Amino acid sequence: MSQVFHTEEFANGLTLVAEHIADVSSSAITISLPAGVRFDPEDRAGSAAVLAEWCFRGAGGRDTRGLNDALDALGCQHHESVSSRHMVFLSTQLGRNLPAVLEILADVLRRPTLDDKTFAPSRDLIRQDLDALEDEPAKKALMQLREKFYPEPLGQGIYGSQESLAALSPEGLRDHAATCMSPAGAIISVTGDFDWDRLRGLVGEHLGDWSADAPLAGETRPPARGVTHITKDSAQAHITLAHATVTVSHDQYYAAHLAATVLSGGMSSRLFTEVREKRGLVYHVSTSYHSLKDHAGMFTYAGTVPPKAQETLEVTVGELRRVVEDVTEAELAKAKTQLKSSLVMRGESTAARAGAISSDWYHLGRLRSLTEISRAVDAVSLDDVKAHLQQWPARDFVMLVIGPEPLDTSCLNA
Repeated sequence: MSQVFHTEEFANGLTLVAEHIADVSSSAITISLPAGVRFDPEDRAGSAAVLAEWCFRGAGGRDTRGLNDALDALGCQHHESVSSRHMVFLSTQLGRNLPAVLEILADVLRRPTLDDKTFAPSRDLIRQDLDALEDEPAKKALMQLREKFYPEPLGQGIYGSQESLAALSPEGLRDHAATCMSPAGAIISVTGDFDWDRLRGLVGEHLGDWSADAPLAGETRPPARGVTHITKDSAQAHITLAHATVTVSHDQYYAAHLAATVLSGGMSSRLFTEVREKRGLVYHVSTSYHSLKDHAGMFTYAGTVPPKAQETLEVTVGELRRVVEDVTEAELAKAKTQLKSSLVMRGESTAARAGAISSDWYHLGRLRSLTEISRAVDAVSLDDVKAHLQQWPARDFVMLVIGPEPLDTSCLNA
């Protein structure tokens, strides 16, 4: 796959990054504004999630129906999301329709209607997402684990609480939008079929004169950490664990990612084999790597039945610790193949690549090709993985469990 990178930094603080991919007719665009949950007012958590929804309820003189009709007419598939740092708008379409989609998204960014009449429906959707977590305890457990693991408010849940959502008002959220929706620090990433000179000119035309101060993030506070049990009369127990690891910009990043893949990269991985297949303790177990800019963790989830929860915890923690002692060349080779395969599959998706290069620019200040990443993965030796696991061992866990009974956590301190 032929990949050509382009970058342009505008005077207002907006950065455009792009990757031309040969032999595709589609394009994808992501717009990442520094307006994520860490910028939510302390007593109005959920502001970013509601605002992201509200922005698509009319913009640039179009009402909700007009905006959706215009995007649908362009064959555009779009959605919005919120992370710790960013509010993200993603759109995929045919490459020839990118200029028209960009013009509409510029209206969403700079001229959202934010009408009183559409505020309540926007907030109600986020309330429904929050309520739905009660039916997805695994997702709820991992979200709340991040809140405990990362410094506050970096890991804050995107939906807020029923109380914080109730505290939102159209006037207050419009004021919040004015302070946090800014080109300063924003990243626009485009991948697929496009003409670079035209794209750069259009971004300059639509967004180059956009002026707004950079949003101010409040001070972070130490994480809550510790062990949390949420009592739920249920036929399931949801065990989540987190321990610290290196960030994306660290020179051990690839070793960390491969270690996570050894633990949890498919049906022959350590956790699946030892916890599920050999002992039949869980219906699901996995470890995943997650990184913010300055903090990162390995997040482990095990879903089981309450009578097996204690043994599940002990065996899972044991496997997280044992891997440093006996990880093998065969396991590492398999992990490399899996990781590179996922890279190739993501590389065939313009949407995935748009997200990847936006993340690269944010975390690294540069763009990585699939070839560079593949070579970096291949360069990691077994000694590198063992050295990483020795320097960043599975200890000092943060733990959160949703289930009927608390567990004995003495194994965490062994």
